[in-house]
Amino acid sequence: MFSMSNVSPSPGTPMAAGPLTRACLEIDEYAAGLGWDRPARLFALVDTARLRKQEPRLATQLGLDQDDTGKRSLTPIEQDELPRGTALDTFLGTVAWPDTVVGCAMTVERLMLPPSAEATVPEGLSDKQLAKWVAAHPERQEVRLTVAVLRDGSRESAVRLREKDSSTEVLTGGNLVPGLAEALAATFS
Repeated sequence: MFSMSNVSPSPGTPMAAGPLTRACLEIDEYAAGLGWDRPARLFALVDTARLRKQEPRLATQLGLDQDDTGKRSLTPIEQDELPRGTALDTFLGTVAWPDTVVGCAMTVERLMLPPSAEATVPEGLSDKQLAKWVAAHPERQEVRLTVAVLRDGSRESAVRLREKDSSTEVLTGGNLVPGLAEALAATFS
């Protein structure tokens, strides 16, 4: 397990943003620091104050100093690497969180097409054929999606284009990646 505590908030992270947005952007910045062409990563989101109180040794080990109270209310903790060759939806169907985890997040890289190209998608393609068609499309965009959800249903997403790989170019919003948000929320069912 690794905490994001050693990654300072990026200059582009809005300090007025809510805790879930800040955690989502913190994870996005962490993933950006690792570079592109990486496997999906899963994170537990824990309440920082609760972690300090219930697990002071772990909080110290993660570098969660007492003097940063108020700056961070959610601490992302990276989980073990996802099993290779396992479909994301299959893997997420096996995830269950203890009560101390208030939310979770995931980063995943994908290819996307602009809406104008969606009308040209051939009908009747299998998932594998569709993936191959998108990968060969001249208007495809490589993106990193970071999606975070809380037990209470709150959601946040950050989308970073590979061609505009800058923390000031990250798009955020609660409904940008609804399918992945639903799959992550289901891990709390």
